Amino acid sequence: MNIDQRLAELGIILPEAAAPVAAYVPAVEIGGLLHISGQISFAQDGSLIKGRLGEGLSLEEGQAAARRCGIMLLAQIKAALGSLDRVERIVKLGVFVNSHGDFTDQPKVANGASELMQDVFGEAGRHARSAVGVPVLPLGVAVEVDAIVAVKD
Repeated sequence: MNIDQRLAELGIILPEAAAPVAAYVPAVEIGGLLHISGQISFAQDGSLIKGRLGEGLSLEEGQAAARRCGIMLLAQIKAALGSLDRVERIVKLGVFVNSHGDFTDQPKVANGASELMQDVFGEAGRHARSAVGVPVLPLGVAVEVDAIVAVKD
């Protein structure tokens, strides 16, 4: 089964890859690795998922926001590589969570993106990860996730 079939099986429809909002490119491929710039939390309707975990947003809402970041990562990977079947392995995710100072469940929020990668790529979706709480993210979004991906020739 190819990855597009797997996405269909999971009921995932990839959005258009988001254009950069500042002076950077969405992806850089070098040395067999694809580096994907941070993807912010867009809802399925294209609106931003905004807010702070531990102050208005629940853990479940944060996990859903992280999953949506993961879906946009997949869209960026596909745009950069032409096919998700070129993914050899998801190497690392960096997850940034807009968090109140008392909120300490950033790793649980990050699971929204991590579990998506495992659901889509199986064992090749298991990765190293950082989950960091920050006081604010661009445009007031709840979560931002970046990625490093090993690429097949």
